[in-house]
Amino acid sequence: MNHHLVTDFGDAAAELTAAQAAHAATIVSPLSHLAVLEVSGSDAADFLHQQFTSDVKHLATDGAQYSAWCSAKGRMLASFLIVRNGPVYQLQLSADLLPAIAKRLQMFVLRSKVSISDQTAAREIIGLSGQHAAVALQAAGLPVPSGELSANAFAGGVVIRLDGTRFAIIVASDAAAALWEQLLVDARPVGTLVWQWLDIRAGVPLITERTKEEFVPQMANFEQLGAVSFHKGCYPGQEIIARAQYLGKVKRHLYRAHADAPMSAGDAIYSPASPQHPCGLVANAAPAPAGGYDALAIVQESFVSAADLTVAAPTGPRIDLELVSRQTSS
Repeated sequence: MNHHLVTDFGDAAAELTAAQAAHAATIVSPLSHLAVLEVSGSDAADFLHQQFTSDVKHLATDGAQYSAWCSAKGRMLASFLIVRNGPVYQLQLSADLLPAIAKRLQMFVLRSKVSISDQTAAREIIGLSGQHAAVALQAAGLPVPSGELSANAFAGGVVIRLDGTRFAIIVASDAAAALWEQLLVDARPVGTLVWQWLDIRAGVPLITERTKEEFVPQMANFEQLGAVSFHKGCYPGQEIIARAQYLGKVKRHLYRAHADAPMSAGDAIYSPASPQHPCGLVANAAPAPAGGYDALAIVQESFVSAADLTVAAPTGPRIDLELVSRQTSS
């Protein structure tokens, strides 16, 4: 354990190897770095639609979508996976941001018929991944959503298919321990760091306390994740986000990064061409199966081609970059 984060179950290296193998083992992980904020009420869809970057109004009853909440300057205050469970919307976000985001969102409710509830004590999130993850779900008596970013409810919660081999399970806290034991029959337990590495491999950034208000959504490929609608009405930062999209003014982009030394969210990236000012920032980082650390980083494109960037300090460890390109999933 490290600051309430389960780093591993006794063999961190083997757990990473199990996750990245060509025919990856089925793994199960406690996602304690995430928390759930629940929004309900007859005006919930309209309220979230007017606040967030995605098209919440058209989210299907059994659907999920990535989204963000931005400042008036178009910078992301938080990122979400929104899961619709009937009339209720469950917002999955970085746990270190939840108290502040819940308080800030409440300020905008005004007379809307909306209830915002911190579900930290009531909900747990479990990650399940691997070629046979669907089999493990079925063996545990859980539904298997058929399409990417689709969700199926069950008596104690909801299962969300993130992609072809990864699922997130939001479950009532009092049922989480029993479900965990059921999943262990077919899945190997791994630390949360392994799941964070899988997110990096998938190219899905998570805004945290250390990176809030640092990025316009397009810098983090949120438009490619289906997390930004350019056809809906106004929301905080909408004008700046739209201008960046249509005028091509986004000069910082999302890269997968590797360094031999540890990296963490919020670490600055430097170029010898301008050592006084960072040219990028690490969004998320985790230990890599082959050694060192992998990360998602947002870097100014004009500095990338020289391939001489460093992390944490102008004289820090070298960092290698690869542009992340992903087709929209919604």
